[in-house]
Amino acid sequence: MLGDAKPPKPPHGKHYHYVDELARLQFELLKMQEWVRLQGLKVVVIFEGRDAAGKGGVIKRITECLNPRSCRVVALATPTEKERGQWYFQRYVEQLPSKGEIVLFDRSWYNRAGVEHVMGFCSKDEYKEFLRACPLFEEMLVRSGIILLKYWFSVNDEEQEKRFLERMKNPIKRWKLSPMDIESRERWVEYSKAKDVMLKHTDTKLAPWYIVDADNKKRARLNCIAHFLRQIPYKDLKPIQFELPARQPDNSYKRPKKSDQHWVPERY
Repeated sequence: MLGDAKPPKPPHGKHYHYVDELARLQFELLKMQEWVRLQGLKVVVIFEGRDAAGKGGVIKRITECLNPRSCRVVALATPTEKERGQWYFQRYVEQLPSKGEIVLFDRSWYNRAGVEHVMGFCSKDEYKEFLRACPLFEEMLVRSGIILLKYWFSVNDEEQEKRFLERMKNPIKRWKLSPMDIESRERWVEYSKAKDVMLKHTDTKLAPWYIVDADNKKRARLNCIAHFLRQIPYKDLKPIQFELPARQPDNSYKRPKKSDQHWVPERY
């Protein structure tokens, strides 16, 4: 059962069709979003993990069916000089949801525990302070009424290499591969140690980490979305029925000539 909406029971084992099951879960996401909106809930979902672990794929499948007015993705760029001079969490606080909103962080304040620490973009003192302050910061978020979910996408070495090679050969996916991603391969062990330390300090009762086995992308998407739905006790709300009014009569309206306008050529 997903929430209180009681959708059809999910299939067992491997006897399901990926597209059909994804559509079923996306339909539940629509119900959940409407419940969040009407109840004035505030939801934050953090997606972290190895490069090419599939975070972007699951975020895309979550958002493609939802109303972007109340569900948005936050993927912040490298901090500016001004942001570097701010309290570390400040630029993330600005992105937190208002009532009725869902915010999905495609990477988050945990950059400091991962790439910034491993690549030397922050000092040792800044890193230690983050590990101390992060649980306190997240406790404040939860106690303020925010529903905070944290997902770590775990992918093995061989699968990550396979996906990197695919991105290098596929011009459509080539933009996903950055020099930083390449260097992360050379520092696999360092990133693994940093992840272990991060989990040790920030996997708390109020804000636990949920680990997603991402070696199989499609299964990871379904498992993550299904788990996400179970964390919010939404109810199935019947949509308001509208009556389509008659169109205003156009007795005095004359449409401009097509030749007076710039129409897109019909090449297909």
